[in-house]
Amino acid sequence: MPRRTPATPGVHVGCFELFAQKAIHKVTELKGRKVAISALGSSPHLFISIMAARVGLDPTKDINWVENKTPTKLFAEGQVDAVLGLPPQTQELRALDIGHVLVNSAVDAPWSQYFCCMWGGNRNFVRTHPIATKWVLRALLKAQDLCTSDPAGVSKQLVDGGFSKARPEHVLQAMRDIPYDRWREYDAEDTVRFHALKMHEAGMIKSPPDKIIADATDWHFLSELKHELKA
Repeated sequence: MPRRTPATPGVHVGCFELFAQKAIHKVTELKGRKVAISALGSSPHLFISIMAARVGLDPTKDINWVENKTPTKLFAEGQVDAVLGLPPQTQELRALDIGHVLVNSAVDAPWSQYFCCMWGGNRNFVRTHPIATKWVLRALLKAQDLCTSDPAGVSKQLVDGGFSKARPEHVLQAMRDIPYDRWREYDAEDTVRFHALKMHEAGMIKSPPDKIIADATDWHFLSELKHELKA
């Protein structure tokens, strides 16, 4: 059997939103534009590249990537044309009426039909400590349920604990906006297949989706916990 590193349960859908300056109305209009990212190879870079490739752009040639430690700040200052925002940055941009949203992964297909974030495990740890792995995953999934049932309490803990420096109202709105409760209904393997296929089509990875799923996933922890943590 292949050595497997579980791409375990999905965390949530809809954490990223592609913002553009108000003169830009479609992803295709990003051709030749400046797009801010924290770094090449970062999650925002990958997500934007996949979206661009899906509408016929070549992300390596058609987009002028601007690497910066504070990409949303560059966007807010008008120095770049687009940025991928993550909570609570997206809530802050909307509150300040800066730019507008081209793609909202919480509601826009196909992105809304798949997880944007997933839990993963160290291969050696999972193989050596399967019981501890399951305990950790159970705690994480129960935490996701808590985010759904008590967003106000969770957002307060994030702010009081110093985990977020954003304004409390933006953190609370982020907790309410993100659908944390879909880990039971969405298919995690479909998410891996979808994103791997899009990255493969864009030339960003060499392995096809089926090979990645066969070599690097193991879903039995998720299957067991879905049964044990029924709503």
